[in-house]
Amino acid sequence: MALKKRGKTWHTHFFVDGIRYRQSLETSDYRQALANEKDLIALAKVGKLSASRQQIKRLPFAEAAEQFLADRIPHLAPLSVRTEKERVRAINKVFGPVTVSRITPADVQKYIRKRNAAGIANATVNRDLDIIRGVLKKAKRWHLFADEIHPLPLRQKIGRALSFDQKLRLLKVSASRPEWQTASWAVMLALNTTMRGCEIKGLRWRDVDLLNQTLTVGKSKTEAGERVIPLNADALQVVMALYERGKQFKDVMPEHFVFPACEAGHIDPTRPQTSWRTAWRNLTRVINCPACGLLQSPGATCTNESCRGDISKATSPLAGLRFHDLRHHAITELAESQASDSTVMSIAGHVSPKMLAHYSHVRIDAKRKALDSLASRQNTPKQEGYDTNNDTNPTFRAESESTDNAQVPDLSGFNLVELVGIEPTTSSLRTMRSPN
Repeated sequence: MALKKRGKTWHTHFFVDGIRYRQSLETSDYRQALANEKDLIALAKVGKLSASRQQIKRLPFAEAAEQFLADRIPHLAPLSVRTEKERVRAINKVFGPVTVSRITPADVQKYIRKRNAAGIANATVNRDLDIIRGVLKKAKRWHLFADEIHPLPLRQKIGRALSFDQKLRLLKVSASRPEWQTASWAVMLALNTTMRGCEIKGLRWRDVDLLNQTLTVGKSKTEAGERVIPLNADALQVVMALYERGKQFKDVMPEHFVFPACEAGHIDPTRPQTSWRTAWRNLTRVINCPACGLLQSPGATCTNESCRGDISKATSPLAGLRFHDLRHHAITELAESQASDSTVMSIAGHVSPKMLAHYSHVRIDAKRKALDSLASRQNTPKQEGYDTNNDTNPTFRAESESTDNAQVPDLSGFNLVELVGIEPTTSSLRTMRSPN
């Protein structure tokens, strides 16, 4: 608690539950100021006094950001709370001690330029701006910045779909080493269920129905992500392998995680695995020696003593692949199989309108390729055959002759097919991706 006289009026500032209150006591009498301060503290303790926006603009940015974040925490997930606090720490390095009312649009623009020059991604800078904008709005000062401060442009990247050869390489490489086994199982689930990485990590055994061969995604990125996904043969095989592994360490309980935490060789099924980043980074970067074909990490020379070839320029076709791209690839295969938008969304959960527009183009391309194949068949000379069921039938020959006399257009150069033959369907996501 502290009293300070500004002009002829006493002001106070004090803390209650970590929140700082600064307010005029509206009196020039010291004794009355002490009484008014006690009343304000009492109101603050019972939650009937809040730091007004007028007070926030007089606070250092660090304290104002702390109040802003305290108001947001009830609406955020635990991971988002941690991320927001990290962003606030980065902003406080520049604006922390500066009074909110003294921050100008030029200061914010300078901050943006500095972060951009440091190589920080535009999306990260924009999230920093969300914090700054929130504090300024709370202080009723954002209207002074709105016309000059705008979010940085973002690269519009929908995702990456694998070619047939790339998919085969990913499946083969991920299963080639024991230390990549968990990542390999996660890859198979993502490719055959469209699940996100966070959904796979949060999967519990109570979400898996082996009798009906389905799994339920109960906690996802959005509410629309909650869904029931049927397990095809490949996904079911992975789930059974994980179940057998779980029984080796401890009894599998419904509340246990399908992908349990593993630290220093100790598996704790009551906690989820946090990441397979190291395994994913390694398996997407490994290369084959151009001379002997040995699978190895990038380097200058081949590790094979009998080869020692130059591998400095060799790169992996999977370099730069994100785990989230596997979800994009699975949805692309669904689109190429002529699945409707409602079917795609029921399997994949939330799909943005932009993503659906992209997948509609995928479907058009698949249809065009199917029809182009018909055109190529029409240009191929048709070999004459002998039909014993019709050519030896006198009635058929008489009808044929009468048809010729009626001058029916000659269709012998066309290869007519049934409608269902235009786009053959497949039963597994594993076989839906076209080679190109």
